[in-house]
Amino acid sequence: MAIKGLTATIIFEAESANYGESMGNFSLLKKMTREDGNQYTYISRQALRYNIVDQLGETPAKLTNAGSGNKTVIQFAPEATIKDYPELDFFGYLKTEKSKNGDVRSAKVRLSNAISLETYKGDTDFLTNMGLAARMRKQENDPNIFNSIAQAEIHHAYYRYTVTIDLDQIGIDLNNEENNIDNQEKSRRVQKLLDTIAFLYRDIRGRREDLKPLFIIGGVYDLKNPIFENVVTLKDDSIQIAPITEAMNQEIKANTAVGIVADKFGNSDDVKRELGARSVLDAFDTLKTKVADYYEGH
Repeated sequence: MAIKGLTATIIFEAESANYGESMGNFSLLKKMTREDGNQYTYISRQALRYNIVDQLGETPAKLTNAGSGNKTVIQFAPEATIKDYPELDFFGYLKTEKSKNGDVRSAKVRLSNAISLETYKGDTDFLTNMGLAARMRKQENDPNIFNSIAQAEIHHAYYRYTVTIDLDQIGIDLNNEENNIDNQEKSRRVQKLLDTIAFLYRDIRGRREDLKPLFIIGGVYDLKNPIFENVVTLKDDSIQIAPITEAMNQEIKANTAVGIVADKFGNSDDVKRELGARSVLDAFDTLKTKVADYYEGH
């Protein structure tokens, strides 16, 4: 089967969607710092994977505890296979067994962290349970029940991440070829994955954050490089077009689909004109068609 990869870089908008370690009653967002001293919040690839698997609508793979005593680890059950569970097909597995070599299958769907395209400015949210504390004081007739106080970092921003899929390796398990699946099922799985990403969301702290793409660029290519990962940027609420066009040769350009939400960015019309952008859902439909054509042709 010919080498084929699908890659797509996505921009979405969200608020405070991934927290890391807390210090006392102070919750910290996951952040990274660049050379210029600016901080950027991010949503980890593990968090994105969790939401994708949770919303994929497929049966979750069975799990087991491996090891003994204080050295147990949760992993996929030995009988769980890619044939039965698309989760393992997409994101791989590690299965260890005492006195035996472990079975390893690397991820065939790879995600980057979703990194904010706007800097974090140090905003925080002051939180109390004043309403519940007042109810408790009344219920217990005790004026000495006090409010709990907490703080949390907050950041509302555009985020960018990239998904890259090894299309020629989906549905193939070199550890046990009996688990290999046919092309029709491969196509169904990848198209369903794309449908999930098109309407992805994340539940966090009583909120449901919409992670669906506001901008997407990608395609199916004879390479597996995340072509647009480092060239999709924002400046003054506008998508920078020049870095994107410079990253594409004629072959890449001919096989690239671009989608954008109308009037969301300052230069939406320029993106449509210069990159041939259509609606986001049109771009997903194009990617799904390319996936179907690839698997039907092999």
